[in-house]
Amino acid sequence: MCLLDRKQMHRQGSFVSLLILFTCAFATVPSTAAAQSPAATPKPSPAPARWRGLIGEYGPDDDILIIFEDGTLRAHFKRAERERLNEISKNVYKMASSATGYDELIFTRGARGRAIQVAIDKQVLKRRQIEPESGNQLHVKPLRPVPELMKEALAARPPQETDDFRETDLVELTKLDPTIRLEIRYATTNNFLGTVFYSQARAFMQRPAAEAVVRANRKLKVFGYGLLIHDAYRPWYVTKVFWDATPDDKKVFVADPAKGSRHNRGCAVDLTLYDLKTKRPVEMVSTYDETTARAYPDYPGGTSLQRWHRKLLRDVMESEGFTVYSAEWWHFDYKDWQKYRIGNLRFEEIRAVK
Repeated sequence: MCLLDRKQMHRQGSFVSLLILFTCAFATVPSTAAAQSPAATPKPSPAPARWRGLIGEYGPDDDILIIFEDGTLRAHFKRAERERLNEISKNVYKMASSATGYDELIFTRGARGRAIQVAIDKQVLKRRQIEPESGNQLHVKPLRPVPELMKEALAARPPQETDDFRETDLVELTKLDPTIRLEIRYATTNNFLGTVFYSQARAFMQRPAAEAVVRANRKLKVFGYGLLIHDAYRPWYVTKVFWDATPDDKKVFVADPAKGSRHNRGCAVDLTLYDLKTKRPVEMVSTYDETTARAYPDYPGGTSLQRWHRKLLRDVMESEGFTVYSAEWWHFDYKDWQKYRIGNLRFEEIRAVK
């Protein structure tokens, strides 16, 4: 995974019910895998500024209204409809058809221009606080001091594995292709435990997986993009610290060290796109390591440009043998991950043996 390498599907709180809701609500929307490839799809224009503050989710968990853009402003409502909205004024829209039984949507904006609620035939739906402004990255207070847990984890050993594995051959992505950029979150305090875990901001993968990432990066240059890496190979001891530091009610977000993770095997990568001209990350439907339903790779909200970016990344990675994780658009697993054992080398040690 990205944030935590979680290999369990469900998120905290109401996410089990939300997953069921989205499965039903958006069954009529073409899936990412089935939709037309970005290579044959013109890049959409950015959504008009006057719509940006309206795009988002409104209402309770069991009846969510999603306002999104695909060249026009649209609404997913009552679990099935995908209605085009006709703009009457800056804050007033009408349903293009009467199939929903609703007519007019009146948005109320806050001081920053973002809608705080929408009224539909006298029913008021509050904006769901899922955007970055609300702090949607998971933050956990460690059960014990991280330095103490780190000392224990470094002294521990990964689970014994008896299968016939390939020889570990971790290589550094930026050595294979310097145009791959890095923003390694666990080399900073910008992560769910607010602690530096990697002494170096580096990204390693098993050689076949690393070479596949390089090929994907080259393909993306045709579209004007490159790859920005947030995490790749993760030593097992770090996974153990994550597990030991996290309260039981949030352990669904972290990998069990007794089983290890695909990051530990050097075959998982968390990444996004950056613009070759500006060198800045592109805008996606959700932020990295976000713990809302927007993180799902087929979540239908956001803007057409955000979804185009997300699909471009997925298409190119899948063309090189990766599979997107079902709950995180940014996490990709290489096809041969089962063929490598759990690794526990620190980054400094990898350099020593190369």
